[in-house]
Amino acid sequence: MSQRILDLFGIELPIIQAPMAGATTAQMVIDASNAGGLGSLPGAMLSIDQMTAALDEIRAQTHKPINLNFFAHLAPAADPAKQMAWRSTLARYYVELGLDPAEPIPSSARAPFDDAYCRVVEQYRPEVVSFHFGLPEEALLTRVRASGAKIIASATTVKEAQWLAERGVDAVIAMGYEAGGHRGNFLTHDMAAQVGLFSLVPQMADAVSIPVIAAGGIADVRGARAAVALGADGIQVGTAYLLTPQANISDVHRQALLNAPDDSTVLTNLFTGRPARGILNRLMREIGPLSDQAPAFPTAGGALMPLRAITDKAGISDFSNMWAGQSFRLSPPMGTAELTRLLGHAAAGTPAT
Repeated sequence: MSQRILDLFGIELPIIQAPMAGATTAQMVIDASNAGGLGSLPGAMLSIDQMTAALDEIRAQTHKPINLNFFAHLAPAADPAKQMAWRSTLARYYVELGLDPAEPIPSSARAPFDDAYCRVVEQYRPEVVSFHFGLPEEALLTRVRASGAKIIASATTVKEAQWLAERGVDAVIAMGYEAGGHRGNFLTHDMAAQVGLFSLVPQMADAVSIPVIAAGGIADVRGARAAVALGADGIQVGTAYLLTPQANISDVHRQALLNAPDDSTVLTNLFTGRPARGILNRLMREIGPLSDQAPAFPTAGGALMPLRAITDKAGISDFSNMWAGQSFRLSPPMGTAELTRLLGHAAAGTPAT
């Protein structure tokens, strides 16, 4: 296979542990990087203090390359009418659980990349910085480049990959329709036309000269080998890491990953306001997984927080976002380091150690 990703990032195996906000722990990053892959810390749900504390822990236990990941969305304008309509949609669930539907809505924090986050990048100088939902403004991007970091970003179509390549990213992540969590789309919001990984990777590899990293539906050795055979320079794996001991997920989420049927993931915008793939639950069935009623990203999640506070404690998944890719049933139960070596060597075409 191509050595471009290994040379670009300074890693030993062509695998990125996907940054999964809320589920990724510092220990997961440490173990993935120490195993020869690229460990990734997601920043969107971390305060500056939380991020620096995690980075201090990571840098104390590994000197291998790491990736810091950020969202590049624009914060939405206030829309009280939309929020009131969403609150009305959810009111029956509040009443059912003994809550006041008129209580203040908590803030659902998923922050876009800004000056404060950029100063963390400049201070800690990660080897790689990745973005979801496009790229931040050019002034911030220039500062990230000046820190010495390689820049990568997600694309769900060939046009998005070309847009990123024209703006100087060092590699692009081809995010197939199968992938769990938030879609990385930014030039289109048409979910009906999203492309599967087997179609996306070879077309993207033909369309751009920079390295292509395959993401979506890769959970075992077969998927890792197939992605490289299609033209990927490396792989990014997310859902398979959710079953490692280093993942920070609820017992309900873990049990769903172990027991849900293979056809149980769908795209939904109910939990944040942007489409993301997760395991089907009551909220998605009753409202419909994709709904115009959900307010703009990331504000939709706030009104669900009081509901989750009750049901999560009871071990009920009715209002929880259980992100998962379509291949979650193929995920081998093992530790982060072991998983990184297994899939990394499969992608590289070398014997697993």
